[in-house]
Amino acid sequence: MTGNIAVGKPFLKWVGGKRQLVPIIKRYMPTQIRHYYEPFMGGAALFFDLAPTSATLSDVNDELVNCYQTVRDAPKQLIDALRTHYYDKDYYYHMRNLDRDRDAFAALSCVERAARLLFLNRTGFNGMYRVNSKGQFNVPFGRYSNPNIVNEEGILAASEALQHVTIQHSPFELMAAQAVPGDFIYFDPPYVPLSDTSYFTSYAQDDFGYADQVRLAETCRQLAEKNISFIASNSYCDAVKELYQPFEFAEIKARRSINASGNGRQPVSEILIWHKAQ
Repeated sequence: MTGNIAVGKPFLKWVGGKRQLVPIIKRYMPTQIRHYYEPFMGGAALFFDLAPTSATLSDVNDELVNCYQTVRDAPKQLIDALRTHYYDKDYYYHMRNLDRDRDAFAALSCVERAARLLFLNRTGFNGMYRVNSKGQFNVPFGRYSNPNIVNEEGILAASEALQHVTIQHSPFELMAAQAVPGDFIYFDPPYVPLSDTSYFTSYAQDDFGYADQVRLAETCRQLAEKNISFIASNSYCDAVKELYQPFEFAEIKARRSINASGNGRQPVSEILIWHKAQ
């Protein structure tokens, strides 16, 4: 199912992105996949590496979904829109604060919204995506020497890779309900926090809390009962291991780049939980 369409790369910087871990994740995947599913798509590093011929990506973040759909359907218009943006602190906060005015934000086209997200992603602090309780983007300005705002080659390659991909605005349960034996689902949700200060991001307007983690683990159990393969990533901690009993799991090391200090960027343990259909 892989290697037969254009191979793109993640066009978004995304906290918790899996580009560095793709070779490890692939060790625990089935060798044959009928259809690939990825909710919590984020940067979709695994999808772009596999280049599946049949795939569905989804997320509850409607701005992220719109951005992917625009990259797929209108890449040249998106590139033209990105050329109007420039790296400047005052301009950054002007663009960031557009979502404070509902009427002004609603007036933006799908292409303009996607260009805004890519601009903020390329020029905001560490490529973070974070919104407050009102759904307003609140990441501070990032300091870069020469940010690549218009990644024309990357957008065009990603667009080609996405041409035959279904991109949905939907919760993970809806995607899981579509899967049948022979399919594969990769879950990369917001992680269980390891400390009171580590749960700093709101992925969408509503936080992904512990009750959601429980729902996700139960969804995985239902998939296993249907003999559907999956892999789930999360924090390596007792709470996660308890949630996913009795599945197989592996501890892996990953670098996180969100911390402002170098000391906070040391390798940390993550967990991979999997079920491979027989």
